[in-house]
Amino acid sequence: MKMDSQPLDGGITLIRLDGRLDIEGAEALDQPFTYATSTHPARIAVDLSAVSFLASIGIRTLLGAARGQAARGGKLVMFGAQPMIQRVLKTAGVDQLLTLCDDLEAARRSLQD
Repeated sequence: MKMDSQPLDGGITLIRLDGRLDIEGAEALDQPFTYATSTHPARIAVDLSAVSFLASIGIRTLLGAARGQAARGGKLVMFGAQPMIQRVLKTAGVDQLLTLCDDLEAARRSLQD
């Protein structure tokens, strides 16, 4: 699992995830993703378009980051999930707990609210 982060205009941070969010991917991602998403209040858009597999431990990692932001007064949204990943997120009820957007522009609009 790879992760990169970049600032966007409007004070938004874009985080791109690439790979499998299975146990190995979640372990590799846990420390850098948690640091990037939970240390200070921010508006974060997480790009899931290159995530090819999502296991329950990966869902836990994503939800933990979203909860961390909410607790600090920030907001985390996700976008671009492939159909299979989107189905997993919706089946797990993640779409009831945080915002899932179709693309970056929708994510940016959601973060401006």
